[in-house]
Amino acid sequence: MPTPPKKIAVIGAGLAGATCAQALAAAGISVHLVDKARGPGGRLATRRLEWTDAQGQARSARVDHGAPGFTAQDPTFQAFLQQGPAAAAVQPWAATLAAGSRPLRAEAGPLQLPVPDMPALCRALLHAGTATGAITTSWSFAADTLTRQPEGWQVAAQGTVLPGHFDAVLLALPPAQAAPLLAAHKPDWAQRASIALMQPCWTLMGVAGPPSQERAWSVARPDQGPLAWVLRNEAKPGREAAAGLAHWVVHARASWSRQHLEHPADEVKALLQAALAGWLGEAVPWQHAVVHRWRYALPASTGHGPVRHAWWSAASGLGVCGDFLGGTGVEGAWLSAQALLAQLGLPGPGARAESAHPAT
Repeated sequence: MPTPPKKIAVIGAGLAGATCAQALAAAGISVHLVDKARGPGGRLATRRLEWTDAQGQARSARVDHGAPGFTAQDPTFQAFLQQGPAAAAVQPWAATLAAGSRPLRAEAGPLQLPVPDMPALCRALLHAGTATGAITTSWSFAADTLTRQPEGWQVAAQGTVLPGHFDAVLLALPPAQAAPLLAAHKPDWAQRASIALMQPCWTLMGVAGPPSQERAWSVARPDQGPLAWVLRNEAKPGREAAAGLAHWVVHARASWSRQHLEHPADEVKALLQAALAGWLGEAVPWQHAVVHRWRYALPASTGHGPVRHAWWSAASGLGVCGDFLGGTGVEGAWLSAQALLAQLGLPGPGARAESAHPAT
């Protein structure tokens, strides 16, 4: 079994990065976790909306604008969700599908949902380590430079260098963001990351007056048109709702999002609002709405189930994990993190070290 490094920088605080940080801290390793966002979660994302209503009153609401939820097929991922920090942060969601929707895959089981918001799972993983001092964090830190010196690795963002040196650096980022950091140190990895296909997604989110008729569904998956998911966020477990308002989250299909990837946000918002009204068969009385562009929403489907891949070079102390290596969204991110931890000598809950896929 390899001896893990003593001090590690983890870049990226989505589920893969948070999983690595938590396991490393539990093993007594000093971890510095950084992310370009203001907190953990990555695509497990919830956003606060603020607006002024027709009466001039300041209003606010929170909606989940990243992953709608996730499934758990791998037995070790299921075990992870049922124990430790994750057990209190995640619960099954028996979502009610609208008539005519594309079905959810029955074999994948119920959707899993962090509560009270999507980043709650990552926060729970990090809480124990930060409370003991084993994990330090730097938010709004978009790492853009890795430098390897005799003393170890240094990590910088726009000229600001993290204090000290690190025995290893783990990248838990979308491949297009990992590639520039890898280029000077592992050009073969950088090349592979640069051509890894990730699907984009434009997301419309907002609040509106109540619909003209009561809807008995919480999720719709239209079988045609630009919309992939339509969600009533207030119907999700543990979510607060602004009284008398519908909380909509609408994810566009990858093909439509790619076609409109560089279009102005206001244009995309109008198109998605019109598509939602068309699908519902009635106008939506919006009070406030915005859009968000996810450039790297999901790996392109390979047609395979969950896998456990990660890249690790013990010689250089550099590793990479993420859902583009793990195969399937949130679960894939976790499986990839487990594969990387196994190569570091730290297999996580139920992890199978023999499934790790080293890259030299």
